[in-house]
Amino acid sequence: MSSLLPDPPGGAYEDIELERLYRKQRLAAGFRLFGRFGFDEGVAGHITARDPEHPNRFWVNPFAMAFSQIKVSDLLCVDDAGDVVVGERPVNRAAFAIHSQVHAARPDVVAAAHAHSVYGKSFSSLGKLLDPITQDVCAFYDDHSLFDDYTGVVLTTEEGKRIAHALGDAKAVILRNHGNLTVGASVQEAVWWFITMERSCQAQLLAMSAGDPISIDPEFATLTRSQVGSVFAGRLSFQPLLDQIVAAQPDFLD
Repeated sequence: MSSLLPDPPGGAYEDIELERLYRKQRLAAGFRLFGRFGFDEGVAGHITARDPEHPNRFWVNPFAMAFSQIKVSDLLCVDDAGDVVVGERPVNRAAFAIHSQVHAARPDVVAAAHAHSVYGKSFSSLGKLLDPITQDVCAFYDDHSLFDDYTGVVLTTEEGKRIAHALGDAKAVILRNHGNLTVGASVQEAVWWFITMERSCQAQLLAMSAGDPISIDPEFATLTRSQVGSVFAGRLSFQPLLDQIVAAQPDFLD
């Protein structure tokens, strides 16, 4: 069984093959975590990681494979034309349509995550942004956007471009009547932002059902974002989940 590569001391491995494996291991871990949290919905959902050698390519889950069964060796590499260049299984066309355009528009993004999670898609139907009503959701204060449209399953790159445009330079976008999409400068960030955004949607729905939630003052919401919404905070928050999934399901490293 393969071993988990440690975090590189300089932020990235100088050896391309090691950096590629490092990203793929975190990507496979992300899928297992999505499976554990119940974010799967049939064939919907995808996480991508940009290839460190070929910036116009990304690694992604095979179409119609359960998150809870994905291993490093199952991951596909797809180019900017939508062709699978590594792997034998087909790619989800919606994954290509969305993620190819997000990666193209945001050179700073290493990874992007999207799934049809229950609370994310429920909150998305409101057509509004998250309010700063908890410490955790302040990670997204003035750092997420709304794609205020729905025209069916995203199967064209033109629709993907519209989503990328709505995302802008934020870490997340709410896709109305669809769900959430998060991005990060690492796989760890993108996955953690999705998980905590899902919980924030749940928290706001619960609070709204009980009464009229009180928002944190803008000054302190901004301060809190700097504390819980930074690149460092995103990577660090992912670590306990990574430790748990390695201990519980080490086969994903194969």
